[in-house]
Amino acid sequence: MTLIALADPLPLTVPEVRRLLFALVWQPPPSAAHVLHWSGWRRRHQARAKQAHIKRRQRRLQVRL
Repeated sequence: MTLIALADPLPLTVPEVRRLLFALVWQPPPSAAHVLHWSGWRRRHQARAKQAHIKRRQRRLQVRL
């Protein structure tokens, strides 16, 4: 098995430069309302995912007993 040595990163590609420029220069910053809305959505999504995870683990434990 050959180990790959860590080297300098590859040069930027045109699509990557375009993406970086859009994200850093051309895209307007989000409004405070948008940021707060996204944060609320993300926290609700995480809570639903946590509940689904707990429920799935409980079912798996019941099957084993």
